[in-house]
Amino acid sequence: MKLTNKIGVIVDSFGVGVREGLIKAKDAGAEGVQIYAVKGEMDPENLSAAARKELRSYIDGLGLEISALVGDLGGHGFQVQADNAWKVEKSKRIVDLALELGTNIVTTHIGIVPHDASSEVYATLHAACEELGQYAKSAGAYFAIETGPETAADLKGFLDTLSTNGVSVNFDPANMVMVTGDDPVQGVKLLKDYIVHTHVKDGLRLKEVDPRDVYGAVGYAPMDHEKIAEMVASGTFFREVPLGEGAVDFDAYFAALQEIGYKGYLTIEREVGHQPEVDILKAVQFIKRYRR
Repeated sequence: MKLTNKIGVIVDSFGVGVREGLIKAKDAGAEGVQIYAVKGEMDPENLSAAARKELRSYIDGLGLEISALVGDLGGHGFQVQADNAWKVEKSKRIVDLALELGTNIVTTHIGIVPHDASSEVYATLHAACEELGQYAKSAGAYFAIETGPETAADLKGFLDTLSTNGVSVNFDPANMVMVTGDDPVQGVKLLKDYIVHTHVKDGLRLKEVDPRDVYGAVGYAPMDHEKIAEMVASGTFFREVPLGEGAVDFDAYFAALQEIGYKGYLTIEREVGHQPEVDILKAVQFIKRYRR
């Protein structure tokens, strides 16, 4: 097996801001970057047309591409109808920004897809994703749901009910291993028609956990990235570890991606650790071994 996929890095994993993070990603050997675009300097509301053009030029000048933007608005995802008007609207603006910056993928968490397709939460999620999917499809773009909160089978069942593939999948094997205990290889094969972006991350499941306690749900605390990072760091239920040190079988996982004909980015995400630069550099080198 010889991989030909490009390697990306989530700029925010460095914790140093966008511009410096871009330089660090380049220095680590990445070919592309994923950037959070929900608040601060990357919030679409804070980027004028001139600023967008300048940022794209800066990224091009570093010889980098944007593999995707992160449009994760947190909270309960799209499970709460009262929140969905502003969340759907903001998500559309993030897609517009993504296209201006040269990518057609926005990754997001939508909230856990209920196993019960007759539930009110399922209907609320479905309505929001139908609108988002149609908007993305009309623009030649994708909202990519990150795997992990629900099983691959439940996610596929949900996606199959939407009228377009404008809502697709950002495949994260570690989330599946750590939270649902799902098999990433089988997940790739099951979701093969929807995978448009991937994360490269590794982890261990130490104890069974209710996904609602991790990712939030109606009736539970909302999703909070800092809380998830604390859970990962504490190691009570699961632990994120450097590539090759966890339960993701990368030989089989990468082979499965090849088998389904996936040509997109392998984007490194490092949510914990005191030496992100060191960990990310090792991760780039880990993936490059599969390209020789």
